[in-house]
Amino acid sequence: MKIAVFPGSFDPVTLGHLSVIEAVAPLFDKIYVAIGVNADKPGCFPVEQRKQWLQQVLSSFDNIEIIDYNGLTVDLCKTLNAKFLVRGLRNVIDFQYEKDMAEANRKLWPELQTLFIPTLPEYSCISSSVVRDVFRHGGDCSQFLPKGVKLK
Repeated sequence: MKIAVFPGSFDPVTLGHLSVIEAVAPLFDKIYVAIGVNADKPGCFPVEQRKQWLQQVLSSFDNIEIIDYNGLTVDLCKTLNAKFLVRGLRNVIDFQYEKDMAEANRKLWPELQTLFIPTLPEYSCISSSVVRDVFRHGGDCSQFLPKGVKLK
């Protein structure tokens, strides 16, 4: 069974995240979309809200499970026996950071393969940080979010 983990804050889930998931969904028997929880950095939206959004947006995929976790992503992958880690890329800056993380993860668990999936070009400017900034300043975020995701 081919199992992958797609980790992130998903604070909130964006069209960029969705484009990555749509690209990899056919490749795996099981994909865990994993919300990383960091007690020192609680995020803008509660984890339960992020889970609800992801469940709503990804309800048509029967091979996807939404979970949350604490700790190292590589440890989560070991626990789930997921030999693939999916990372979305928007630009070369993302690539350099993700490449360094992939190399560190391979040292921690040599069986883990990281797959870099570029977002669709029209979503390359979208990040959760940008969406949160627009939201905090009262702007319309709807063009960056999957249908049904409403920020309050």
